[in-house]
Amino acid sequence: MDIGATLRRLRLSRNLTQEDLADRCELSKGFISQVENNLTSPSIATLRDMIECLGTTLKQFFSESAQEKIVFRNEDMFEKEDEELLKGSIVWLVPSAQKNQMEPMLVTLGPGGRTAEFPAHDGEEFGYVLSGRVVLVTGSIRHMVNKGESFCLHPDGPHHIENPGKREARFLWASTPPSF
Repeated sequence: MDIGATLRRLRLSRNLTQEDLADRCELSKGFISQVENNLTSPSIATLRDMIECLGTTLKQFFSESAQEKIVFRNEDMFEKEDEELLKGSIVWLVPSAQKNQMEPMLVTLGPGGRTAEFPAHDGEEFGYVLSGRVVLVTGSIRHMVNKGESFCLHPDGPHHIENPGKREARFLWASTPPSF
């Protein structure tokens, strides 16, 4: 089995760049490239981490017929903290969502935090505010979304979400196609 080529195929099937995978695995982009080109071999622990960040297991990775995972536990989820922009974190609730049409996330925005600016794209985005309040900014229009409220949009222009409050805001966010 060509582990590097298999990792590359799996990563590309999830629409991830080497940098995306590196972020999720807390490795360098260069290391991912070296592994995919069979210039270096990862330890078993590192290979397991890489494979799990791609939404599968060692057994499935080395198996001819992999069964799709349906239930995800806390240890399956991937969290990325960002103190500069978000002042919070993003938790990918389904680690293999990049291969699906929908990518669900749990986003925590600290006071004054905001997501990155997303360009227009085909697809839809849905959000449900679990706590606090957020502002969905679409172009020059600002939409206030409070706890217990939701939003759904077909992004035809740049957009982002911000927390104007003095307390943390948490919301579920699902995007089609996956954009993170």
